[in-house]
Formats: sequence, C-alpha cells, structure tokens
Amino acid sequence: MTSFIVMDVLERAQEMERAGESVIHMEVGEPDFNTPEAIKNSAIEALRRGETHYTHSLGIPKLREAICDYYRSTYGVSNIEPDRIIVTSGTSPAFLIGMSTILECGEEVILSNPHYACHPNFVRFLEAEPKMIPVYEEDAFQYRPEAIRAALTPKTKAILINSPANPTGNLLEPGRMAEIADIGRLILSDEIYHGLVYEGRAHSILEFTDNCIVFNGFSKLFAMTGWRLGYMIVPKHMIRPMQIMVQNFFISANSVAQAAGYTALTDPSVAEDVKAMLAKYDKRRKFMIPRLREIGFGITVEPTGAFYVLANARRFTDDSYAFAFEILENAKVGITPGVDFGSNAEGYVRFSYANSLENIEEGLNRIERYLRERPPKR
Repeated sequence: MTSFIVMDVLERAQEMERAGESVIHMEVGEPDFNTPEAIKNSAIEALRRGETHYTHSLGIPKLREAICDYYRSTYGVSNIEPDRIIVTSGTSPAFLIGMSTILECGEEVILSNPHYACHPNFVRFLEAEPKMIPVYEEDAFQYRPEAIRAALTPKTKAILINSPANPTGNLLEPGRMAEIADIGRLILSDEIYHGLVYEGRAHSILEFTDNCIVFNGFSKLFAMTGWRLGYMIVPKHMIRPMQIMVQNFFISANSVAQAAGYTALTDPSVAEDVKAMLAKYDKRRKFMIPRLREIGFGITVEPTGAFYVLANARRFTDDSYAFAFEILENAKVGITPGVDFGSNAEGYVRFSYANSLENIEEGLNRIERYLRERPPKR
C-alpha cells in the first residue's frame, strides 16, 4: 500500500503552522463549513434521550428508510428498500466491507487512472489486483467504455466508478454510465460527492442497473466529515455476508451520528443550509478556474462537481510530488501532487476550493508570485 500523499502534505503544513508560519490549505478535501445547526441539535437531543447504545447492525430503521426516500426523490429509483441498506462508520469502512465481500486473492477491479488515492489500496489490502484504465484531460477524465471492455479478463470482478470524481471534479456522462452498466460486470459506484454539482446533475448507477454496490455518506454534502457516517446500497444476496462482517468488526455505526444523519436527510432547514453552501462552492469554483489559467495551469474541461480542480502543471514540472512540496515550502500553500491519484495524473496538481474565497485568492496570489520569480522548468 502507498501512503495517502495529501495527508503527508497536510501534516507537513501543520508542522509549519506550529512553527508560526502562515499556510493556505488547498490540499485537503474537507468542507470548511460547520455542520448545519439542525443536525448538531438533533445529536444533542439524541444524547439527552439516552440514544447511546448499540443500534441494529444494518443501521437504525428510520435512517435506512430515509436513505431510500432520498434516492427515490433524487434519482427516481423506485426499487430501493431498507433491507438493501447498510449504514457504516464512514464510507471508507463501507469500501472495506464491500471489497471483502466480492474479492478473492488475485481477482481484479477496474479503476480509472487517475482515481481517488485510497481506492486501489482497498483492493491491494485484500490481495486482489487494481487494473488501471487511463482516462484523459481532453476527455474530461471520463472512462471510455471500449477501453474497459478491452481490459476485461475472467478475473475481472468489478468496475469502480466515481462521479463526481475525486481528484478531477468531473462527472461521468449518463450515456457512458449506461454503456458501462451494459458490460454486465458488478459496478462499484462511489457517490460520496453527489449533491455537490454546479452544472447539470449527477446520475446514480442505480438508474441504469441493480448489479451494483453504491457507496455514499454524509461527510461531503452535509459537512459531517468528523461524524464518520456512511452507507451502502447493495444487492439483497450480499446483505447477510456484509452484515456478518459489520457485526464482527464494527457492531454498528455510531448511534448519535445516525440520529444526526436522519435529520440531515429530512429536515427542510438542512436543505437550505446545503443550498447556501453550494452557492459558495460555486462562487469559489468560478473564481479559481480562470485564476489558475492566468497563472499558467492548464484546464481543458472545467470541472462541475465536488470541490476540486485537477490542473495541468507540466508547464512548471514533470515531478508533481516535488512540485507540491516546493510550493508548500516556498509559497506557503498546500496543494496535492497528481501522482497521489495515479501515474496518469503525473504532471498535474489538485486544488481544493473547500476554503474561503479570501484564502483561495491569497493562496493563488502567493503561488503566482513564487512562480513568477522561480527559474523556468528545465
């Protein structure tokens, strides 16, 4: 397994801050907003009611029902029932459970290159093989279904998709999703950034097939990263083996976090808070993209989801790892090297706009000043 390089950058930035230096953070993908008040209040009320005990291993029933209602109303998916939902202690444990259920040693999971840094490590941890399919900037970093078909082998157990995507911020077109679903292999759909879309809309893989495992959670859309609450929507025949793993390894997700998650999905005031957060994210996105281009970074297709821009930095470097730490040490700005997300992202760097507009403006100004004085790339 590889380290999660963005965390290496963050931890070095924090060391610099402890030494008294001012660092602007555009490396980490964490909402800078506070959790909406209604969600926090519901957790406090749950504590006062004494809801501090184990829950059902699959999650509290009303939360699973609320997840079904959310997918029905958002995506028009009518065949989702609570007995297909597993609530987990964050989406990362959901991936560990899901991958453990389907993979044997030596089997393969198809992933895009670039990809979320941790996805292949779940596969490797289980002694299976991540099989990388290059995706390209000029194609908005989307899968080409014909490339997936060409990579299939008898060992291919699943195809992993992520839309809106980390690190690119791009969405997978519904036509391509339908083509990928028609390939006939199990689809693992990481939908954690659903709701964070500024143009068009995200589509759930459930609109195209039931032969899938959906991974989602509350961290990104509801600014609940520290609450550690996620969920899976899975085929019925996989529920029992997954439940056995939850019972043995986790027992249940946090009871108070589940009460808060129910409020996140059902309280109208939360929807208004989310709408306000989305407007601010979009304002930052619209500021960052042209500003990065002014500095000299390349962006062929503008991202319309999540809160990331994966920018081409080859004008400045062929070593994104060294470049990210160079920018951190000299410009005092944290960014993430593209190599963290796969070999096909080398020469790129990821910028997160999960920070205030004022900090983003200052951070980009610092980078511009440093690069203007820096010797040109050799």
